[in-house]
Amino acid sequence: MAHERFGVEITAEAGPGVLHQLTGAIARHEGDIAAVEIVDGGPPFARIYFEVVLPGEMAALRADLESLTVVQHLEIVESLQKIYGKRIIIVGGGAQVGQVAIGAISEADRHNIRGEHISVDTIPLVGEKPLADAVRAVARLPRAKALVLAGSLMGGEIETAVREVRAKGLLVVSLNMAGSVPAAADLVVSDPVQAGVMTVMAVAETAKFTIDRLKQRVF
Repeated sequence: MAHERFGVEITAEAGPGVLHQLTGAIARHEGDIAAVEIVDGGPPFARIYFEVVLPGEMAALRADLESLTVVQHLEIVESLQKIYGKRIIIVGGGAQVGQVAIGAISEADRHNIRGEHISVDTIPLVGEKPLADAVRAVARLPRAKALVLAGSLMGGEIETAVREVRAKGLLVVSLNMAGSVPAAADLVVSDPVQAGVMTVMAVAETAKFTIDRLKQRVF
């Protein structure tokens, strides 16, 4: 039986045990929760978003959820996986981040026209601890597939964080900068625009570029 991924946005009463009731209803219909986020958690109501993979139609689960006394409103929406797809996160100095974004957004547009769904997020940051925290946080972001470190000097705790997120399966691309981060990354690219392009190509299913097949790691 085919499994389909649904987006479900629920406005429910805020309070202890509400999430338990909602997930219990999903479990009764053999739904696999692929993602969950409390979009707005202020009392008296909370807005909760689920992505649920179901073996059957959504109608029965919808009726079960709407029958719960805590549920005020329910809406079936397109999943964020379908709309925004894979995420590329660019972190570092403002000028370098902007140049990497030019390459990544231009290349993502080329693939998205052909049916891909790739989105690009950026955050300019300075300082070893803020950057290390940001690197570790990328591994917790939904749908994040690759991280680009765009700066002129990164090392120390940032290198440790890079090795940690790579161990969790995140692709890390670094500009060719001073410090120890380039040695810890999957791929090192000197030109920031090209770094953005190559990162998108590495995660796009419509591209034939595979990092594992490269004979060199620094460009």
